[in-house]
Amino acid sequence: MSRPEPVYPVTESTACLGRHLARRLVEIGCNDIFTVPGDFNLVLLDHLISEPGINNIGCCNEINAGYAADGYARWKGVGCVVVTFTVGGLSVINSIAGAYSENLPVICIVGGPNSNDFGTNRILHHTIGVSDFSQEARCFQAVTCFQAVINCLDDAHQLVDRAISTCLLESKPVYISVSCNLAGIEHPSFTHSTIPYAIKEQRSNKTSLEAALDAAVKFLNHTVKPVLVGGPKLRLGKAKEAFQELVEASGYAYATMPSAKGQPLESHPHFIGTYWGAVSSPFCLEIVESADAYIFVGPIFNDYSSVGYSLFLKKDHMIVVNPDRVQICGKAEFGCVLMKDFCMELSKRITRNSTSFENYKRIHVPEGTIPSSGAQDPLRVNVLFKHIQGMLSHDTAVLAETGDSWFNCQKLKLPAGCGYEFQMQYGSIGWSVGALLGYSQALKGIKRVIACIGDGSFQVTCQDVSTMMRQNQNSIVFLINNGGYTIEVEIHDGPYNVIKNWNYVAMIQAIHNGEGNVWATKVTNEPQLIAAIATATTDKKDAFCFIEVICHKDDTSKELLEWGSRVSAANGRPPSIQI
Repeated sequence: MSRPEPVYPVTESTACLGRHLARRLVEIGCNDIFTVPGDFNLVLLDHLISEPGINNIGCCNEINAGYAADGYARWKGVGCVVVTFTVGGLSVINSIAGAYSENLPVICIVGGPNSNDFGTNRILHHTIGVSDFSQEARCFQAVTCFQAVINCLDDAHQLVDRAISTCLLESKPVYISVSCNLAGIEHPSFTHSTIPYAIKEQRSNKTSLEAALDAAVKFLNHTVKPVLVGGPKLRLGKAKEAFQELVEASGYAYATMPSAKGQPLESHPHFIGTYWGAVSSPFCLEIVESADAYIFVGPIFNDYSSVGYSLFLKKDHMIVVNPDRVQICGKAEFGCVLMKDFCMELSKRITRNSTSFENYKRIHVPEGTIPSSGAQDPLRVNVLFKHIQGMLSHDTAVLAETGDSWFNCQKLKLPAGCGYEFQMQYGSIGWSVGALLGYSQALKGIKRVIACIGDGSFQVTCQDVSTMMRQNQNSIVFLINNGGYTIEVEIHDGPYNVIKNWNYVAMIQAIHNGEGNVWATKVTNEPQLIAAIATATTDKKDAFCFIEVICHKDDTSKELLEWGSRVSAANGRPPSIQI
């Protein structure tokens, strides 16, 4: 027998801080909040969930709640997590740091101490035992773009609005602490219907934009085989459509950096794959690095994306388009130029040149077909991803965990409209479970999410599978069981990379406990995999599906082997000798 739904308290006043904060969340499209209760945020939660349009999603721990807000923001444009003071705040800070690194607008709300305790010598629980309560806010300074500590109602309206508008404007997380005794108090600045406010619109400086365009066109029109590469800051620059206009107008061959996968269209005929140095898509590396001009739109060049700083690119051949500035050939930089404006205007002035794409067609040799295997053969990872490829459509989205799934999912060819997300800059093992919760919630009724998660990563954050069940989500999880932290093995092996094997299917069934629509199975060969996918996509299309895939511990992509050795070499560089 199913348990009755809990009855939440209904608050009387709507002209109070808690309801104002809730209305602002609804206004910006944040209808789901990911929460972990604690005594300092309980009254605030009462007021938040009393607001029509707010759905409370209680999570098992703070780090997953933060990851869920991260995943939610990737589709909805903003996410929100609510935790309690210090023990909750310092626990969620890792996932907030990840959102900061990925330029995601996440609002982190913390229920703080009673306003009467500020400025006293009182020592409170959930603290480190000192009377200074500013520790948590100081910690958040490094991973949020704005911090609001609300312990007085007189400036609360201004602080809330400033925090939310800054979050959306800068596309970074913000921190809002609300004293536990203030959430339900009426104040003249809080009306029953919120006062509209506007976010300052950023605009390009026309003179700077013209100068950047003139310099770019002059350079590009004297080149023979230019290429175009999309980077992860396309999302931050809100320039995905403008990038595609540039693709159409230029005729250039174009690629994506690995962490930008899913942003530029992959169904366009001029798409040549992922540019990732030595582990690029076949023939993509040769076309990009042999070009006499490359336009990188929104790139991030770090040790991971550069494969241990091993890219062969020439600055004097490169145009770098950042969200608010453009660099031309390492010689000139033009500020106050928005990415989307530059791409749109460049597409109007550029001379069409398809030489790089013609060169790609000449050297490209289609990849061979992955052979099928029988019931007696162990299941190979490349066979798994061959069948995942067949599941993709505009009605699906892919979420890839840190690890070998990075490399295998990069090789998936995304149909138009198919979503794709992973966390590369921060690269936190375990991110995918919480992110799947939030991403699937944002996509509910729109797309079905297919998540590829390694066993090591799953063990870090597996608890919130239960929250997915409570929310009646219908994601498909492929749990790739190869006995450890495979990505770490290929960087530097040791006994610490081996983990305890779990009975994952039994674990899912135990969490299910007769409540919710859940289906779980284990596969060890290709016929079983084919049957499991058929069941998940037909009979169990409305269920949360968990497919454990048993693979050999050494069955890794060739890209991970190459990438791991190069990253290891970069990590192991000896210290410079100082004379």
